[in-house]
Amino acid sequence: MMGMFSGFLKLMLLYGMFLGLAQGKVHYHEFVLKEANFTRLCETKSMLVVNDSFPGPVIRVTKGDTVYVNVQNQGNYGLTIHWHGVHQPRNPWSDGPEYITQCPIKPESNFTYEIIFSDEEGTLWWHAHSDWTRHSVHGAIVILPKEETGYPFLQPDGEEILVFGSWYKGDVNKEVNEDLETGNVTPQSNAYTINGQPGDLCPCSNESTYHWQVERGKTYLLRLVSAVMNVEIYFAIAQHNLTVVGMSGSYVKPILTDVVMISPGQTMDVLVTANQPLGRYYMAARQYDSIRQGVKNYDKENVTAILEYRGNYTPSVSPSFPNNLPTYADFNPAIEFMKRIRSLANKDHPINVPQNITTRMYVTASENNVLVDLGGENVTALASSLNNISWVNPTTDVLLAYYRNISGIYTADFPDNPPSFFNFTEDDSPDDTTLSVQGTKVRMLNYNEEVEIVFQGTNLLDVSMDHPMHLHGYSFYVIGSGYGVFDIETDPKGYNFDDPPKLNTVTLPKNGWVAIRFKASNPGVWLWHCHYERHLSWGMSSVFIVKNGGTPETSIREPPPYLPPCKDSFTSRLLQYENSDGNRLNKID
Repeated sequence: MMGMFSGFLKLMLLYGMFLGLAQGKVHYHEFVLKEANFTRLCETKSMLVVNDSFPGPVIRVTKGDTVYVNVQNQGNYGLTIHWHGVHQPRNPWSDGPEYITQCPIKPESNFTYEIIFSDEEGTLWWHAHSDWTRHSVHGAIVILPKEETGYPFLQPDGEEILVFGSWYKGDVNKEVNEDLETGNVTPQSNAYTINGQPGDLCPCSNESTYHWQVERGKTYLLRLVSAVMNVEIYFAIAQHNLTVVGMSGSYVKPILTDVVMISPGQTMDVLVTANQPLGRYYMAARQYDSIRQGVKNYDKENVTAILEYRGNYTPSVSPSFPNNLPTYADFNPAIEFMKRIRSLANKDHPINVPQNITTRMYVTASENNVLVDLGGENVTALASSLNNISWVNPTTDVLLAYYRNISGIYTADFPDNPPSFFNFTEDDSPDDTTLSVQGTKVRMLNYNEEVEIVFQGTNLLDVSMDHPMHLHGYSFYVIGSGYGVFDIETDPKGYNFDDPPKLNTVTLPKNGWVAIRFKASNPGVWLWHCHYERHLSWGMSSVFIVKNGGTPETSIREPPPYLPPCKDSFTSRLLQYENSDGNRLNKID
């Protein structure tokens, strides 16, 4: 197998060199996916992981490098890997979301990804992009600055990576499939983790709590990754300040704070100075619950790790806990933190906000109901949507269908506006707005088109909440946000064109709006979706197809020598069945 892999890598490397895309150094990684046993919360379970580790291995590169990752699937079901925040210029073939840019890597087979780094710098991450497998299949990506440029802050004395995750006692994919079949709410986590461990405040976790050792007087670069499945979290270190200097693979103006709020899919670079008395200090996180008050069915566990000073001292019985860590329903710290995020916007790290907008989209993100055919009986199930469209995976990936001009896989009619306008944030929404329409609808964009999207949160079904919106293949400028219904006359007057943050994942606030801009300069097929896994399962996603430019250098690369073959999507299939409202119904097989 390794001999075959070596030969195939040589072929892939020659392929990349032939296309003129290999820049910087070239790295190789082998990801072996298989089941392994892990004990947490007093129980042992088997789950799919990469190279027997949870979280998985760290990919470390320098800006502009290329990485080949051969994924060997020795598990029991198909899956794909996504390189979150990596723009993959002209190379959607290795972006990874299943049934969007490829079909799953089947058990007992392999696929080699070519990950092309370009302008990203800082911390990103990789994760499975199939059903809910990313809960156990994920890891960090560290992108160092080029030696001749360095960091835009003093060189830290060291660094540490903290990956936040969700722990489930049961078989998550099995439970999710059952819930999707019956229309029930998908499972809640039993605990959160830091570097795979729930921390010593959870049962049977005292001996396995993660420890980070530091030396007094030194400053460290702390790289945060949120692989949490369905909630945002607050994070703080007892008696230590945090200076946020980067997000989503881009630098930001330093933010001095004692607590951060991080959403699923987001990454942060944070400077921490070990300037407290020798001792042990809890690093702690808990859920930020942005859903309506009164909802109590969520994971209330505090996840902890321990920052531990080196030296001669008698440790306290229990580390200090960050008393500034906000409570579950405390909105203000999250709101104030998000307001402070700004790009560096200087000579070394300039910004280029699109000004000649040719496409304007107003996209509502909603919780919905949908009718499903369950054994011949119409059942109302939970769903989510963008502009009242709940995405349904096709049976062949969208990229291959577009590239090969295969008809009948998708339709190019995703709407620029919702089907009706009303007070989206009011408590009582019109009854005829709660049912979504299912489909595989994409939005076509011309090469170099300049796009503005205003995402609007809604209160349909009385379940308004934050939504972490992620765009594949691009970073975008966040030019404005606010609460209530977006006012097209007044709200654009407050847009920030001076130093808007450049992100790949942004929080759409509860009952509010957020405006982004980007230039469609990366041809390909690119997914955009809410990074809450349950909302993605329920359909809160769509696809941009960015057309080729007029030259080979502005066109999608040719496909690699081998792509995983397609078969029917196991999550959902469209039925040619019409209900009284004209919706095409979705049968879960």
